Amino acid sequence: MSRCPFCAIVCKTLRPVSLSSTVKAMEVPSHGDETILMVEDDELVLMSVQSLIESLGYRVVPARDGLDALEILRHDTPIDLLFTDVVMPGGMHGPQLAAEARRLRPELKVLYTSGYPGSEYFAEGLAGHQLLSKPYEAYELAAKLREILEGRSA
Repeated sequence: MSRCPFCAIVCKTLRPVSLSSTVKAMEVPSHGDETILMVEDDELVLMSVQSLIESLGYRVVPARDGLDALEILRHDTPIDLLFTDVVMPGGMHGPQLAAEARRLRPELKVLYTSGYPGSEYFAEGLAGHQLLSKPYEAYELAAKLREILEGRSA
């Protein structure tokens, strides 16, 4: 059993733990049926968090980096929310991705995640945006997704 270094999900040889009872116990708002574009370059984190989000009833479209995410957004794939890391390899960081994504789809909702809340990117105008700091618990992710998708966030 190992702990994912980027989120608070405990994994057994790459198999995510069933979190439905944890989520129900925390009385998280109702599950969703929206589609989330998840941008994550780490395979273990992608598999774990994608499984968690799908267990909440959402559809997940995975992307390895910002360029992959933009290619997906250029097509007719319905996407309700972009869930992206702030700091990513490959030249395009989360804020740059979100700006380009909103040029393509102005109504797109965005949730950032980061294990570096004090990084330089927060000084570049991320204050006031929706951020889920790593590590996070399943119920925190579930609640934040519902809050943003229902338009209850700033």
